[in-house]
Amino acid sequence: MSQPLVSVVTPVYNGAEFLLECIDSVLAQTYENWEYVIVDNCSTDPTLEIARSYEAEEPRIRVLTPNVFVDQIASANRSLREISPESKYTKVLHADDWLFPECLERMVDLAERHPTVGVVSAYRLEENQVDLTGLPYSTSVLPGTEICRSTLLGPLYLFGSPTSTLIRSDLIRARDPFYDRTFCVTEDYALSEDQDACCAILRQSDFGFVHQVLTFTRRPAGSPFSAFVHLGAFLPELTNLVTRHGAAYLTEPEYQRRLAALLARYGFFLFARLPRFAEPSFRAYHRAAARKLLHAIDTRDVFAGVLQNFERIVKDPKLHSGH
Repeated sequence: MSQPLVSVVTPVYNGAEFLLECIDSVLAQTYENWEYVIVDNCSTDPTLEIARSYEAEEPRIRVLTPNVFVDQIASANRSLREISPESKYTKVLHADDWLFPECLERMVDLAERHPTVGVVSAYRLEENQVDLTGLPYSTSVLPGTEICRSTLLGPLYLFGSPTSTLIRSDLIRARDPFYDRTFCVTEDYALSEDQDACCAILRQSDFGFVHQVLTFTRRPAGSPFSAFVHLGAFLPELTNLVTRHGAAYLTEPEYQRRLAALLARYGFFLFARLPRFAEPSFRAYHRAAARKLLHAIDTRDVFAGVLQNFERIVKDPKLHSGH
């Protein structure tokens, strides 16, 4: 076909509750040249039966059943290795999410018109709210260095969520494993490794954005994301992202100021929640986060950042210390 092949990939474990809706959204795409790879991670619910029933009716669907259960990151990496050698673009789709009908068509169209683009994102409907906003409507393509710089300096968040992004397949093949588990604060709450991967590949490619709501992300109670929010993991995860990629995208003074500001905010956050350290999950996560950050940072950068922020505030009290 004249359309480039898109690999849609769903790693799934016990996803029967929403898998029908997920698969139906792929079948409803206005874009035709896709393959759909569903990789079942030893589910114990009807996930496999549902996937097999679709595979029997649609030749573009492949269902794979590795016989070894692995954790979330390993499952995602294992699934990405199954994309077709002919695939030009890859679209991860979580089993409890779905795509609007024009998702693949609009994302591929932008990527084809701008060959330097490696990652494409778009507005996302997260439950009942639209997010991934903040980019001017007149802007559809940005250098990867610019979008990552804005992400690290905050508060812009436009990429990282796997369901909301389309990635050039050659960039995925060149990075194996695609998701780096050493980035994660703890493997139990691995929800920022996708941002880390995008920051890495955007060093060598541009970023594209479609100003249209193209994906839906579900946030069910009891999900890993809910636990992530409950733990207050955003600050340490963002700080971890800055320590990993700050040198590539920020000037040294910018990195030092941002690092100092984030650590100060994290310290205030923990102090305000001292009673929660009685909760085993809260205590275990933030102990691991503190160890991770202390190992990654150079205290000289922190001290330099504190001094710079203090000097800037003295000169202009209205200036936000985080930038």
